[in-house]
Amino acid sequence: MIEFEKIELGVINMFRVNMGVKPGEKILVVTDFPTAEEWKAKSSEKLLDALRRSLLAKMVSEIAMKNFPECTVEFFAYPSVGKHGTYPGREVEEKMKAADVVVAITTYSLTHTDARVNACKAGARVASMPMFLPEMFYPGGPMAADYQKIAEETKKIAKMLTEANKANIKTETGTDITFSLEGREGKVDAGIFRERGSWGNLPSGEAYIAPLEGTANGKVVVEAGWYPDLKENMVLTFKNGYVVEISGGGEVGNRFRSLLALEKTEQPYISRRNLAELGVGTNPYARRPDNVLEAEKIRGTVHIAIGDNSHMGGKAESDIHEDFIIPRPTLTLDGKVVMKNGELLI
Repeated sequence: MIEFEKIELGVINMFRVNMGVKPGEKILVVTDFPTAEEWKAKSSEKLLDALRRSLLAKMVSEIAMKNFPECTVEFFAYPSVGKHGTYPGREVEEKMKAADVVVAITTYSLTHTDARVNACKAGARVASMPMFLPEMFYPGGPMAADYQKIAEETKKIAKMLTEANKANIKTETGTDITFSLEGREGKVDAGIFRERGSWGNLPSGEAYIAPLEGTANGKVVVEAGWYPDLKENMVLTFKNGYVVEISGGGEVGNRFRSLLALEKTEQPYISRRNLAELGVGTNPYARRPDNVLEAEKIRGTVHIAIGDNSHMGGKAESDIHEDFIIPRPTLTLDGKVVMKNGELLI
């Protein structure tokens, strides 16, 4: 059971510090809930996780109503879309566009969707919180970090990414991948969304960039325990910007082999294979490796993503965006080591 008292202060701080809520603004809290098909296909454990998240979203809306009485607060739940980065429907988009502040506590991410993009264009400030857990609001959790300090470091790293033409990631477990960043802009996700149209994840703490499509070559080893339910290492092999082989990974590997359908030569499978993102984690309070939302913010990690990057400065449009965290990496930009075995050297 989620304890109201344990999360209340963290929720209030989120609205005040991260979102900068002002009197008279309209707050929208959205969540997704399992469909009838998911009730049949998913395990009881997965369903309980999704339902707890929906309940958390409801509680967040109640805390907002109680503590921000001069604001209008709406809670809205919609049927799950089943994949990260998949459009949630027109009704969700219209509600997001009509709000000043949107908090999306969902199982499947709205970050890389037209609904989020169009809401921001309409002026909404959006916090996308896919796979969020109640304990992230607890004292000492990733939401309790000093987001001003995070912003300072993240801006430095984003500048380095912008200025770099070539990146390489290596690990002792076998990751070795190189790609171009030429002409792309490093961006900041530091958890401060006070300006009209601003957006990002919560918890926050990453600098990120969209690599140049068609340039990635090498291998990424996704280590056991560093992706939900991943019990053995999974290796993604890239050639000229796209995944061409997936080995290992057990059931998780099988899911991605099915999702990417490497034997098929048509859409949507091709765009799903695109190397979409390089991210660098900067949140010192983020710790949990098997929750992607938190893990990709862990200071001393990097992550790559496959699928869509059209909403972050790239040109690839896809119906998915999947992140894979790489612990203890050595990151080299234009021949200069900026992170060595997980230690930032900036």
